[in-house]
Amino acid sequence: MANAISDRLERLRGRLILFAPVGLGAGIGLYFALMQEPGPIGWAVIAGVAFLSLGSGLCLGRTRWPGLGLPVLAAGAVAAGLCVAGARSARVAAPVLPFHYFGAVEGRVVIIDRSQSDAVRLTLDEVRLDDVAPWKVPDRVRVSLHADDPVLDPVPGMRIAVTAYLSGPSGPVEPGGFDFRRMAWFRGIGAVGYARTPALPLARPEGALPLNRLRKAISAAVQDEIPGEAGAFAAAITTGDRAAMGRDTLEALRASNLAHLLAISGLHMGLLVGFVFGSVRLGLAMIPAVGAATDVRKIAALVALVAGASYLALSGGTVSTSRAFAMVGVMLVAILVGRRALTLRAVAVAALILLLLKPETLVEAGFQMSFAATTALVAVFGALRDVQGRRLPKWARPVFAVVLSSLVAGLATAPFSAAIFNRVAHYGLIANVVSVPVMGLLVMPLAVLAALLAPLGLSGVALDLMRWPIEWILWVARSVAALDGAVGHVIAPQPGVLPMVALGGLAMVLLRGAGRIGGGVALLGALALWSQAERPDMLISPSGGLIGVMGPEGRALTKARGESFAARSWLENYGDAADQPAAAARLASGRDPVFELGGVTLVQVAGRGASDRVAAACGRADVILYSAPVLESYPEHCHVIDRGLLAQTGPLALHVEGEGLRVVTTAQRSGHRPWTGIRRDHVAPVPVLEALGGFQ
Repeated sequence: MANAISDRLERLRGRLILFAPVGLGAGIGLYFALMQEPGPIGWAVIAGVAFLSLGSGLCLGRTRWPGLGLPVLAAGAVAAGLCVAGARSARVAAPVLPFHYFGAVEGRVVIIDRSQSDAVRLTLDEVRLDDVAPWKVPDRVRVSLHADDPVLDPVPGMRIAVTAYLSGPSGPVEPGGFDFRRMAWFRGIGAVGYARTPALPLARPEGALPLNRLRKAISAAVQDEIPGEAGAFAAAITTGDRAAMGRDTLEALRASNLAHLLAISGLHMGLLVGFVFGSVRLGLAMIPAVGAATDVRKIAALVALVAGASYLALSGGTVSTSRAFAMVGVMLVAILVGRRALTLRAVAVAALILLLLKPETLVEAGFQMSFAATTALVAVFGALRDVQGRRLPKWARPVFAVVLSSLVAGLATAPFSAAIFNRVAHYGLIANVVSVPVMGLLVMPLAVLAALLAPLGLSGVALDLMRWPIEWILWVARSVAALDGAVGHVIAPQPGVLPMVALGGLAMVLLRGAGRIGGGVALLGALALWSQAERPDMLISPSGGLIGVMGPEGRALTKARGESFAARSWLENYGDAADQPAAAARLASGRDPVFELGGVTLVQVAGRGASDRVAAACGRADVILYSAPVLESYPEHCHVIDRGLLAQTGPLALHVEGEGLRVVTTAQRSGHRPWTGIRRDHVAPVPVLEALGGFQ
């Protein structure tokens, strides 16, 4: 029996590199799913398991049952993933502002972008805050500038001062929702806020961040040469600067599934490197002496690698660009050492590099979607390589490749896109088929040509030509987005759905026979589970000022304005296309609305004079949802959910179960992690939650 199992597992040894990132990623995912850090003893045990499992697995590989070492190696990879993620979390630890701050903020500009409200947003380092001890000051802060008449034209490296409101990064707006605190923790952002007054420059950007200043200068030059949204698009794909993109254009690109053309990611890096590689190889091959004496593929790969590294530096080295460079870099190095470039092994090595260096990217949309698309494309084109070569005429092969690549990439990323963004672009395939070839054949080559002509002062020639294919892409985006039913909205899945989708898809690609069938079953099971997803019957925002209750038309909100991020997230997670005012119109109620849920009567008391109405509300409701400043005392036997309670629990979700309610708190779902700042033992049961049926 042992021999049979060993022999069957041994067949996978040649594909061991393909499973390494899967095991490492499973450990990283497990780390982010933990409710609290393991502690010194726990980490020692995990590290010991990783070391012993990897060592034992290698030793078993030399015994009479070598295949039995593979499960042991898998366990070691999972434990190693836990260690890698924990070490990374400790390494990036930095102060997080534990209180609300209003006053002078001084710092150096390192990133310039735009907020969701379209305000200019600055990320600052070398921060100084008035009357705050240096060891309490965050390494980085992010400030949105809402001044009506700004006097600042920010440039990376410039030192500025501004009067701003700051607080620590905000947590989820509902239990289990997106946790911005975690993303900010790994990016070193310890405070976020906004300014209503203009920011003032303190020092010119001399001797610091030269690449950022170069990027800003190139972005300005591109937009000067190409007017309007086309220029903003060109600046985004050349330097990563999206600050000039209009909200309507961004929405059209998202609705047509063309927003990925803006992000400097695998597509852009692949197109750039592929164009440079092909051009250099063709040029050298046309010189008989060089083509006969050298391997022009290796020279072209080296030049393309340098071009890719330059593009990485120019674009600011964002997570998506770094991921893209790692993938194309592995493939180019494979050419340099005489191996096939486009293989699953190259994709696996790129994933390993990224997971080891930045394990937090595993839980980000960019990593999930880019590797899903790349893995599926390499697997499908590898399987169809011979069929395509024998059966298709030459003229049809490019058309087939474009349509198939768009279809495969779209299908591979669709579950992740739908789960993360709660929308599906129904005509995205059409938009990509008519836009991606234009991007690859015209836009990116002209961008390279503009870079080559820039030292001669002739980049304007290429940029003028570049404008028209970009205008075509934007026209396609607007036209497709304007079609009836262009966008579908999807309910957020349960926490286990995406891991099931990922593992099921990987099993279908990496395994054979019954393993592939099992992967298909896992995918179907994930979709079946997703179809049963349910949303809370009531959601209470972090301040208590916004309440969303399920009704016959969908989520009804108590406010048409204010707390817009929470309102938008609640509606999107339900797959609801309504905006906040429309959702507020569903609640036909005046002041102090009353809700009946699971046999419990709840009333919201908010607005002017709320404190005077609490006593009357207690006489007609079981629980008061009070969003005004916390009172020193409440009427006897009055159960009140106020800001003081919500500061402990975070936003609440109420589920009707039978004849009662189940209350889920964000604090309990988030646990005690380095980025949460909430201890489980600080969230003790309180009478109001017990009155609602306890909490989880």
